[in-house]
Amino acid sequence: MRMGEMARQTGVSERLLRYYEQQGLLTPTRLPNGYRVYCEQDVETVRRVRMLLTAGLTTETIARVLPCVRTENEELVPLCPDLVAQLRQERERITRAIDDLRSSRGILDRVIDAQPQPAALQSA
Repeated sequence: MRMGEMARQTGVSERLLRYYEQQGLLTPTRLPNGYRVYCEQDVETVRRVRMLLTAGLTTETIARVLPCVRTENEELVPLCPDLVAQLRQERERITRAIDDLRSSRGILDRVIDAQPQPAALQSA
């Protein structure tokens, strides 16, 4: 299938498909005229990429993970022995980011809560 059909089937824009190719996540066949041709396996690859992006992984990490997962009952299953350890590290990175965001939100909450009340402003 050509790029337009691939975009329709996956719900991913043509621009994103080109980006995935640049990142080494997709390798469509090229016709002599330069057009990209995708196969059904590429549709599944895009679904895996989207799932891993939603999980918070970077495209660099996804490029390493893709060869080590398969889809089983719409879930990703690890195939490579060291993949689970890598994913645990990614999970820790995400947990740290969540903790940092919670801390930032707490600071903003304190600043917002410290706003003078309208009555206090009038008596000043």
